[in-house]
Amino acid sequence: MNILIVGGAGYIGSHMVKFLRDRTDHDVVVLDNLAKGHQAAVLGATCIEGDFGDQAHVQHLCREYGISAVMHFGADSLVGESVTNPEQYYENNMVKGKRLIDGARAAGVQYVIFSSTAATYGMPERVPIHEDDPARPINPYGRTKLAFEGLLESYREAYGLQYLCLRYFNAAGADPSGLIGEDHQPESHLIPLVLQVALGRRDRIMVFGDDYDTPDGTCVRDYIHVQDLASAHLLALRRLVDGGAAGIYNLGNGHGFSVKEILAVCRDVTGHPIPAETAPRRPGDPAVLIAAADRARADLGWQPEYTDVRDIVETAWRWHQRHPRGYTE
Repeated sequence: MNILIVGGAGYIGSHMVKFLRDRTDHDVVVLDNLAKGHQAAVLGATCIEGDFGDQAHVQHLCREYGISAVMHFGADSLVGESVTNPEQYYENNMVKGKRLIDGARAAGVQYVIFSSTAATYGMPERVPIHEDDPARPINPYGRTKLAFEGLLESYREAYGLQYLCLRYFNAAGADPSGLIGEDHQPESHLIPLVLQVALGRRDRIMVFGDDYDTPDGTCVRDYIHVQDLASAHLLALRRLVDGGAAGIYNLGNGHGFSVKEILAVCRDVTGHPIPAETAPRRPGDPAVLIAAADRARADLGWQPEYTDVRDIVETAWRWHQRHPRGYTE
């Protein structure tokens, strides 16, 4: 099968490309504008620089390369930025996303796997969070992701497009080889920020709030290794090809770690003291986000390999040690 990976030069997309190269005989084509992604992260695939919102270009690529499935990782994903610049998020995540799907569908693409997010749930009513729990996003990032899920369902009903939406919790870690990893500019994820302190690129890590209703007062999150996300995408595609129903799946390990616990693990892995400073809470941060991923395990046969957060941190540390300034070195 020929697969188009949209955003395949980004963090999760590049790991998807490498996973497919290492584990399957699928032919992979990457479409990325390289505004945030890295050409050097794309291993073993054709990489085409371009805008996924260019409907005619997408249609041409899908026809030229005989694309049967699209995996869409191309959305903007910074919560704070989405609040200050919602126009960008609705344009990129919704308007351009629609053009992507329209171009692919016009070329005869049958299957879409969409990179969605736990941000669709907003402030959860219970933990762990199930797919059938209310989706009430509290920022434009989550709202645009949820709206795009709705677009895919409408296209299934009207045109027969088959899709699966995978709602990630906190993606983390790096390919075990150390060849590719996480390099965002600016960085917003906790584990790489903490590891930058260990590398001397920051003098301390800020802990936003220590008065939450959690065992140690800091936010608790469900961390899922980026390679386990990639395996779920492949299983999701196989399910669609085998005639499985469209729908939504949570992806998480099903247990959480607090900010202070992550700091402790990172200190142990790196051997660095990693100074921390407490700051006020950030608006809209839920105290606890943990996934109920039983549906993915049952329907997809998905079994995360990295269930110990220490193992996740160790893979990230291996990457950051080899590439202390990311792909620029």
